[in-house]
Amino acid sequence: MQAFIMAGGKGTRLLDITKNEIPKPMADLAGKPILLWQVEALKNAGIRDITMIIGYLGEKIREYFGDGSAFGVHVDYLEEKEALGTAGSFFYLRERMREEYVLLVFGDVFFDIDLDRMVEFHRKKEALATLFVHPNSHPYDSDLVEADDNGRVVGFDSKENVRDYWYENLVNAGLYILDRRVLERVRKPVKTDLEKDILREMIARKEAVYAYGSPEYVKDVGTVDRIRKAAEEIETGFAAARNLKEPQRAVFLDRDGTINVLRGFVHREEDFVLEANAVEAIRRINASGMLAVVVTNQPSVARGLCTEEDIRRIHRKLSTLLGKEGVFLDGLYYCPHHPHKGFPEENPLYKIPCLCRKPETGMVKEAADKLHIDMAASWIVGDSSSDMELGRRAGLKKALVLTGEGGKDGKYPVVPDLIGEDILEAVDKILEREEMKSLS
Repeated sequence: MQAFIMAGGKGTRLLDITKNEIPKPMADLAGKPILLWQVEALKNAGIRDITMIIGYLGEKIREYFGDGSAFGVHVDYLEEKEALGTAGSFFYLRERMREEYVLLVFGDVFFDIDLDRMVEFHRKKEALATLFVHPNSHPYDSDLVEADDNGRVVGFDSKENVRDYWYENLVNAGLYILDRRVLERVRKPVKTDLEKDILREMIARKEAVYAYGSPEYVKDVGTVDRIRKAAEEIETGFAAARNLKEPQRAVFLDRDGTINVLRGFVHREEDFVLEANAVEAIRRINASGMLAVVVTNQPSVARGLCTEEDIRRIHRKLSTLLGKEGVFLDGLYYCPHHPHKGFPEENPLYKIPCLCRKPETGMVKEAADKLHIDMAASWIVGDSSSDMELGRRAGLKKALVLTGEGGKDGKYPVVPDLIGEDILEAVDKILEREEMKSLS
């Protein structure tokens, strides 16, 4: 596989570091140029054929990397005499493609990911373009991707939009796998924007543009503050630990009665109200390096009280409320089924036995497969005995909260490993145990 790196940026916002002496991709990040981190990540993923698209002070990049042999890769260069945007250089690059698809990397992105998973997703979907997307701590000022349940991109949500609506925290990270046919759409060497001029048109035509979602570490390091934050997370090992080649620890979270106030079947967005300490609890999970993954039964769909789109709207509200506070979820899974019949308004399509309804383990197993979660090193936090039984069946450690049902539903005689007054106390106890374990 080949990689193309867009390395022509000037880096106005990095002037304190670059001092107009080096281009943006050569800015220092934890002792190395950003571009060197990228080259090493590509090499580790088995990619040794790299083309760098250079412009401003491009000779500094040539001097540093040469032909790439000193770094165990082959590097060649395409120099833009004038800025061609994020896709204008495709006119020239398409002639350099030696395979059916290529990895495109923006030069101000640090990443530590299991690229094989992204490639497998691209192949399985038979995609023309695959975008790496992830949640971040500031979706309110980020360009967002809109995707359907199958990962197909249906639109873009510009950060310039007035967002008086709920949205999903799905940020375009600046990593793409592009089929040769995408590059061939650029027929002239003129300034072209990949998203606005190419991908939007492909989406409008319902072509195969997909979003590959992952909680792995990908960060735009185009500002001084972001470089400093990334350097800290590189040096502590936080970034490397998020790579899905490594087994992940997760805190699985129930929704109703745990994250939000239990109000019967919460099937209208206006009835969805966060528990007082839910945001802070999830913030602490985010900071710990553990994954925050929601698994929730939503039988309102089977009962005929709402549709799956209503549930998704509530979850967009959850995503928005958390994102405004700099908090995010790494995954969210719900079960719309219910096996018991007899309600006059019920939807028979969903009145079926299934493997996803808690305490069945389908949702956590799906998350574990996608996110490489070590179940024995992970926890479930919930307010019902069904959550505790799920933990027992899946081999998770179990934390009961006294909000919501408070474990009084009495369906399963499972003893939790710990009890918290609410989600925050439960999470604090979990993180304290995990810290003690790591020190022992």
